[in-house]
Amino acid sequence: MDDQLLYDKLSAFVSDNKRALFDRIAPERTRHVTVVLEDIYQAHNASAVVRTAELLGIQDMHIIENRNKYTVNPEVTLGSSKWVDMHRYRTADNNTLTCIQRLKAEGKQIVVTSPRAVDTTPATIALDRPLAFCFGTELTGASDELLAHADLHLRIPMYGFTESYNISVSAAIVLYTVMERLRQSPIAWRLNDAEQLALKLDWARKVVHSASHLEAHFRKEGHDDRS
Repeated sequence: MDDQLLYDKLSAFVSDNKRALFDRIAPERTRHVTVVLEDIYQAHNASAVVRTAELLGIQDMHIIENRNKYTVNPEVTLGSSKWVDMHRYRTADNNTLTCIQRLKAEGKQIVVTSPRAVDTTPATIALDRPLAFCFGTELTGASDELLAHADLHLRIPMYGFTESYNISVSAAIVLYTVMERLRQSPIAWRLNDAEQLALKLDWARKVVHSASHLEAHFRKEGHDDRS
């Protein structure tokens, strides 16, 4: 049974309003931009970044847990974590390197916010290649490992006495600026039709009660029909 037929059957158990939301939101999703959070330990910050990324249409988030366990605050996420794909790295000896290697293998440039950057800002960074924006822990920022493997260092302009923005604010500034530029560009940043369908199917599985049992029934029914 292909994804289209399975979605048609499963989505019959989804409300009309929710199906309309799936149809409207899926074409606005992207994997051209992704977010990496390294050792974020404050649940409020972690949750705020998830909510921002989801609202901006960013589908993937990569969570590195070397020292700090990643937790979210439901009162801040407001359910946003349900609609994005969370990729967690917490079992390797060097979770940062594991994450970086995966993203580079997918063709993404590793971009780390850092005061070392001179010219590159959210308003000037080139958007033609897929980008993974990395944000480090609250107190010390990105690790030396993450900085060393970065393809680009990004500076967020500041005009006051304080040395840095809060991490959730940094992420919001960077991601909003980049996504607005991307949406106004000719770059093919959207998911293709097959990817959008797979995403809507995944969302349907999350909202339909006993979706796995229904899916097994549909697949068996389809197999019996062919027999």
